[in-house]
This record gives sequence, structure tokens and C-alpha cells, in this order.
Amino acid sequence: MRTAELLQHLRRESAAFRACLDGDLSAPVEHCGDWTLYDLADHLGGGNLWAATAVTERHGRHEAPPAPRDGLGAWFDQTTETLLKALDGDPAAEAWTFHPPHTVGFWQRRRPLETVIHRWDAEHALGLTPSIDPGLAGEGVAEVFDTMASRMIKRGLAQPPAYAIRVRASDTGQTWTYGPGEPVAEIAGRVEELLLMLWGRLPRSHPGLRWEGDAAAGLAMLDGPLTP
Repeated sequence: MRTAELLQHLRRESAAFRACLDGDLSAPVEHCGDWTLYDLADHLGGGNLWAATAVTERHGRHEAPPAPRDGLGAWFDQTTETLLKALDGDPAAEAWTFHPPHTVGFWQRRRPLETVIHRWDAEHALGLTPSIDPGLAGEGVAEVFDTMASRMIKRGLAQPPAYAIRVRASDTGQTWTYGPGEPVAEIAGRVEELLLMLWGRLPRSHPGLRWEGDAAAGLAMLDGPLTP
């Protein structure tokens, strides 16, 4: 996905998340421990400032102060604009990142994907029925395998895959293979469902997901864990 398209997604997803902040800020966020919607906004907005600093100052040591409870929406909007300004540049330019490539392009991809998952979380917390753009969801599935899974291994939180699993998006036709050799199993579903499953927002038993081959071995590969 091209940089301009990713940044358009970032702006749209951020605006959709911001709209949720007019709702009940004490609403629990199901898949984020004991967080409320306020805590989720604090995390996402603080992450915006952290990523902006990673680009502009080339370090990962930024610690944002807690988000204000009064004027939370305006604060979040400001963090979004700070981030968008920082990301409006050459994707090949150097930046601090927690995983290769160490470029601005890493964050141009990472932040829309972070935001879309948490926008889904926020809408879900408010009882809405969120959906995800298939193109962005496909980019998110790819990121799980090319970035997040290898990062979990590097941090000692997961073992390298012993064999391969294929993941297939039934609606877009995209496929991804994780692990060495020929896949021993395949899991298929709509690309949005695949992304949400990989990030723990949908169970692997979700009726929209279908297995072929050695499902037990495939489930073992998904147990990774592949994501934080």
C-alpha cells in the first residue's frame, strides 16, 4: 500500500476513533485488559506522540503525560495532527523504530494499523458494529507475519515456527504463508476476520473461519504468540 493511501487511512481512522470519545469514556474495552475507553484514548494518543518523536528526534524514549479527562477529544485531535505532520515526508528517511526497517515508512504503515485496531476496539466498546476496509486489513495481516511475529521471536516471547501455515482471504484472494516449507494447514476467511483473529479480537473458532489440512498444527502455529 502506498504512503499517501496509508496516511489517508490514518486520518480517517483517527477521525472515527475521535468520534467515539463523545461516548461513555468509562465503557470497558473488552480485549484490552481492564482498560476503559479513556485508557484506550490515552494509549493511542500517547502512542501518536511517541511515534512522532521517533521520526523527528530519532529515539524511542518519549513518555507522554496522561491524557486530560477534560478536553480529551481536542487533545486526541492534536496528537493526530502532530503525528500526521511528522509522517508527511520521505518514507526512506531515517527514523527510530522497534523493528526494521528503521525508516519513516515503518511508522507510515504501523500507525494506521495500530489505529484501525483500536478504532474497532472503541466502537465495539460502545456497542457499535465496526468494520474494517479490506485493503487496510490486508496490510494488517501482512504486518503480523512480516513484523509482529518476528518481533515476538526476537524478544524471546515466542518460538520460531516449526512448519508453515497458509492464511487465505476469501474475499480479496490474498494469501500469506508463515513458517518454513509447504503449509501443513490453511485457514481462510474474510480479510477483516483474519486480521481480528490474529490480533485476538475474534476467536479462532469464529464461524467465518474455515480450516483445511492439519488444523491442530495450524492452531499451534497461531498460538505463537504472533502479536503482543
